[in-house]
This record gives sequence, C-alpha cells and structure tokens, in this order.
Amino acid sequence: MINVDETPTARVTWRAAVRIIRSIYPPIDLFEDIADPADWALLLSAEQKTNPRLMENVGNLDLIPPSRRVGGPGASYLMAPFTHVSPDRPSRFSDGRFGVLYAGEAFDVALLETIHHHAVFMAMTNEAPGWTSQFREIILTVDAELRDLRGDERKFAGVLDRDSYVESRILGAQLHAAGAGGVVYPSVRTSEGNCVGLFYPDLAGNPVQGRHLDYHWNGERVDLYREPASGAVFRIVE
Repeated sequence: MINVDETPTARVTWRAAVRIIRSIYPPIDLFEDIADPADWALLLSAEQKTNPRLMENVGNLDLIPPSRRVGGPGASYLMAPFTHVSPDRPSRFSDGRFGVLYAGEAFDVALLETIHHHAVFMAMTNEAPGWTSQFREIILTVDAELRDLRGDERKFAGVLDRDSYVESRILGAQLHAAGAGGVVYPSVRTSEGNCVGLFYPDLAGNPVQGRHLDYHWNGERVDLYREPASGAVFRIVE
C-alpha cells in the first residue's frame, strides 16, 4: 500500500489539455450564467419553485466547497463532473462518492482513454457494429499542484493497473480526504502521454468546445472516429 505522505508533488501547467465527453450532456444554465457562484444557492431555491427538475439538471452542488466553484461561459464542463456523481459511476480514482475531472495532455491521449471506456460499455450491450455515440472535445487549461504518480513504475504499478481500479480508488480516497488537488499520472492506454485527475473544478480553466466526434464500434473495439463537421474518418491504431 502506498504511503500518501510519501507521494511526490508536481506543478502541472498544461495550456491545451483535452477532455472528451458524451454530447448528450447539455450545458447547465446555472453554471454558465454570469451570476456569482456565491449566489447560486439562493437562485436555486427561487427557481426550483417553478422548475422542480432544476436540481436534477444541476446535480448536488453541496459536493463542491463554495470557494472552489466556478461560473461563466463553459463552466458546465468544469462543474458537472463534481455535481453529478454516483456509486453507480465509479472511475479510476473515485468510487463514485466524489467527483474527478479527467483530462489528457493532448488529443490522442484523451481519445485513447475514452475509446477504452466506451468499448467496455459497448461490450456489455447487444448493439450491432456501427457508428454509436457522439462525443465532444473540450480544450482547457490545467494549472495545479498535484500528486505525481509518474517516474516510479514499480511503486505505482498497482495504482496504474490497466484493468483493476482497486488500489487507485483507495489512493484517490486517501488523497481526496487529505485535501490534495488531484493526481497527474502516465496514461495506461498509450505510452506517449499523461493524464490528470482533478479533485476540484477551479484547478482547470478556459474550457472551449472543440470538435464533435463520432465513435465506430466494430463489435470488439472502437476502431474509427469521425469528425461530423468535415466527414473525415480516422482509423484508431492502438
């Protein structure tokens, strides 16, 4: 087991990190508004009297400390990973009780990470091969002091296991409880890139929507992606 206190830290500054998300998730009006995040609780209280489904859209705002909330254009892409959490949707560094914003340092890294998870999902369905879900690329900045899991493959082997998230979720819970900002770690889907898992939305900024993407499922894996705007199709080589 890893000693949390002995986990090194590193300053991570990425000017064009990439996060890829499902297109079915729309922007959340409250987060995109120019209203001060400090006033969100009052706005929610007033608006849900006429829109009872508002809380379903916003999620659990109490999961983010008020001082760490962000608002304005694009803020949905930073806030939603932390307000819409569930034990039914765990991830590498969380069992679903707290949110994590994952991003790759480049498009190829984010692409290979997300096609893996999409393939796992598709393998549990009976859907025929074809173009399946639509995704969108989010380009953002990362500027944070994070726990660094790079550089010692033996020490962090269990945490970076390709298929098991047991040790990584334990470490994630310990780091989150200790007040860490998140982790930076080598991608387990490509040997040529790194990822971050941020524990708070204010550690990223300037989110801008990039390309829309379609993923193609061949019955075993995601083998192609398409850019609908241009019609260009690219083969994925892992």
